[in-house]
Amino acid sequence: MRLSILLLALVAGVTPRLAMAADWPVTDAGRAAARDALVRFEAALDATDSASEALRRWCADNRLADPAVIRAERVRDVEKPADAAVREALGAAPGEPLRYRRVRLRCGERVLSEADNWYRPGKLTAAMNDVLDATDRPFGVVVGPLGFHRRTLGVDWLFDPMRAALPGDGGGRKAPHAVLRHRAVLISAEGAPFSLVIETYTDEVLSR
Repeated sequence: MRLSILLLALVAGVTPRLAMAADWPVTDAGRAAARDALVRFEAALDATDSASEALRRWCADNRLADPAVIRAERVRDVEKPADAAVREALGAAPGEPLRYRRVRLRCGERVLSEADNWYRPGKLTAAMNDVLDATDRPFGVVVGPLGFHRRTLGVDWLFDPMRAALPGDGGGRKAPHAVLRHRAVLISAEGAPFSLVIETYTDEVLSR
């Protein structure tokens, strides 16, 4: 059973369209609503192979920006060489070149996620590699013609709203900056893994 199904079962009966602000009220109702928002967001990610498209839909459905356009902001002063685990997940041969790209995905002024991406340029077209090298376009948009699907390797909930303190327990707190992390491999229509992504989603996904 998928994680999202298990989590949805925990929040049965909570109004499904309720959206919370990042500084949601620390009450029993507020905590349940924040958890519901995270569950629904997780389900939205689970429903599509492109994280960029999932964020666009979430941004539009929750009116986080108008227009709801996802923009990738490159972080160019960070470099993370691929380790053995990354190479194994991608099925990369010894010595095969891999490239690294780090981006922040924005909807309007909100940074919804920060993503590390290692990919095999040899599995992409020359035009795709040129666009990824020269622009800030989201990776999933650029490689869309590959007809890829996504295999999730792991999901970490970095924030549990139900464990947040109540005012009588020493005061409430806002959600931390990072609330959810996904690790996934993108696989082309031909069955070749070509990208490993680690996506860290921020508390902005809880914004109204």
